[in-house]
Amino acid sequence: MAKKKILVVDDEIDFTELMKLRLEASGYDVIILNSGEDALNTVKTDKPDAVLLDIMMPGTDGIAVLKQIRALDAKLPVFMVTAFSNEERIKLAGKLNATGFIVKSRQDISEEIKNITRAIEIADKYREKRG
Repeated sequence: MAKKKILVVDDEIDFTELMKLRLEASGYDVIILNSGEDALNTVKTDKPDAVLLDIMMPGTDGIAVLKQIRALDAKLPVFMVTAFSNEERIKLAGKLNATGFIVKSRQDISEEIKNITRAIEIADKYREKRG
């Protein structure tokens, strides 16, 4: 069985490297990008199994990218990543059916990785039913 592919999109290099190490240790292939524009192209071409997407990035921000991802694939698990609790943006991401939220300041991201795994499993079951 092929490894599941996760796209990590964030302008903070330290965070993306940490996520890459942790996700690869959990058995995932990981693609790291630093811009929303690149993320959209990668979602179209590489078909990741899940996306970790920073809410606030220069250029195209995470909310705009999430809107466009939802137009391409309504069931792709997309976890919004935030360092700040900007309630307005979090509510908007929720309305756009973000799968969940990851807070950058947490030291232990084990629970987030479990949530990502569960979301990918649910998405796989949905895709199997749709054929």
